[in-house]
Amino acid sequence: MKMIVGLGNPGEKYLRTRHNLGFMVIDEFSQQLGMGGFQHKFQSLFCKKEVEHEEIILLKPQTFMNLSGIAVQEAVNMYKCQPRDVMVVCDDLDLPFGKLRIRRSGGCGGHRGLESVASSLGTADFPRLRIGIGRPKFNDTSRFVLSMFSAEEDVEIAKSLQEACKALKTWVYKGIESCMNENN
Repeated sequence: MKMIVGLGNPGEKYLRTRHNLGFMVIDEFSQQLGMGGFQHKFQSLFCKKEVEHEEIILLKPQTFMNLSGIAVQEAVNMYKCQPRDVMVVCDDLDLPFGKLRIRRSGGCGGHRGLESVASSLGTADFPRLRIGIGRPKFNDTSRFVLSMFSAEEDVEIAKSLQEACKALKTWVYKGIESCMNENN
């Protein structure tokens, strides 16, 4: 069983913002795998399907970014997932725009969503896929992460979403080492 958690904020207001890249990846991945509609479960939008003999759970916590760990912990407890089988997908200010980085585990880099997940799981020992959004020209990062992509950025992000889905498939079927080797 593999659980993939996209971090973001619920509601129309945040739908296409930089901080919702995790949700955007989950939506694209769900479509690619024909996983169907999401249900409300675990304080999240949730869907589950067996694909090529692997049970895949997709989760979009609806607790807002800084409390994502609450929802993740509920799902992990229910399905008895090990942290190594929970891939967390999020945006990253410190990566160049559109660049992907996959890690087996590690620090949270000041990302409050990742910090919440690590705190709730009691470990930062879970894989993560980060997608770069770059740093703003000015220091107002909170406004920046909640801003929408420009038309030009939308084109680049569409490519990054495809790359992220490809990376997730590699992780699910070949493991974290292959995923990191093929995508970093």
